[in-house]
Amino acid sequence: MGGLALSAAACGDAPEESGDSGTAQKYTACMVTDVGGIDDRSFNTSAWKGVQAAASENSNIEPKYVASSAEADYEPNLTGYVTQKCNFILAVGGLMTDATKKVAEANTGQQFGIVDSNPGVSNIYPMQFDTAQAAFLAGYLAAGYSKSGKVGTYGGLPIPPVTIFMDGFADGVAHYNQAKGKSVQVLGWNKGTQKGSFTNDFVKQDEGKKVSDTLVAQGADIVFPVAGGAGLGTAAAAQASNGAYSVIWVDVDGCESAQQYCSTFLTTVVKNIPDAVKDAVGKGAKGETLPSSPGFLGTLANNGVSLAPYHEFDSKIPAELKAEVDKLKQDIIAGTIKVTSAAQPK
Repeated sequence: MGGLALSAAACGDAPEESGDSGTAQKYTACMVTDVGGIDDRSFNTSAWKGVQAAASENSNIEPKYVASSAEADYEPNLTGYVTQKCNFILAVGGLMTDATKKVAEANTGQQFGIVDSNPGVSNIYPMQFDTAQAAFLAGYLAAGYSKSGKVGTYGGLPIPPVTIFMDGFADGVAHYNQAKGKSVQVLGWNKGTQKGSFTNDFVKQDEGKKVSDTLVAQGADIVFPVAGGAGLGTAAAAQASNGAYSVIWVDVDGCESAQQYCSTFLTTVVKNIPDAVKDAVGKGAKGETLPSSPGFLGTLANNGVSLAPYHEFDSKIPAELKAEVDKLKQDIIAGTIKVTSAAQPK
């Protein structure tokens, strides 16, 4: 799937649409992935799932995508879809911000959307997520479940859509320590200095494994990779460790997106990209306006972010800890507990 041609002329070589062959003019929803590719088991995969879901409910919607193999592909891929007169062009990921802004400003009559960014341009519909809220719950859970008293996290790149997860996770651990009088350590990230461990890549699984191996060697028995497909290297290594450590996944429930590693996933910090994208494409196809302000902001309150079920860990997590996590969720929704991060969408 990642081998699609990247030239503007080849953007139409996308998966075949499943719509009917009626005479109604199609509403083309065209997605450009970032370098993570369509099969990153993370945010590109989930964005495409949203496009497909919209098409499954409205046969007039024609879904297409093109995969970017390098950042240099972003602008020509976006421009290629403008040339093809796509009705809605979706850019996936904060790394695509500059290219999307440039192409959108040059084509003011074209409707764009973007995941994990808000370029502040009138014809770009932003979809952002306050993942710090759900990551806070994951941090508390990890601190309560850890046997070693050390948990780790690392990112793909030090950019806001990544560090927001790490901030929330660290604060959740800190909240557990304060509430329980414990001293669980977070390895791989310091919220105060905004310094930590990164793969500098969202694809290479060996880089993810390398970073998590270091965290585990330092004593972490739970690792939280925020690195797209690179995090699969951590999941594979955790599975091979025969339970020496577990993983908290991101974006899409790991037991659905990477089922082969379900036995290692304590939970997933879910970013509900599929529903946000599905809603945007569906509205666009009906002729509804997709405003650049306020756009969409996913929170715990609107289920835009959440914790996935515990799956194979459900019977292993103490009932008391589960109840505390549930209570924290309600406290965050009510505003009793404030979750903050410099990377939160403004």
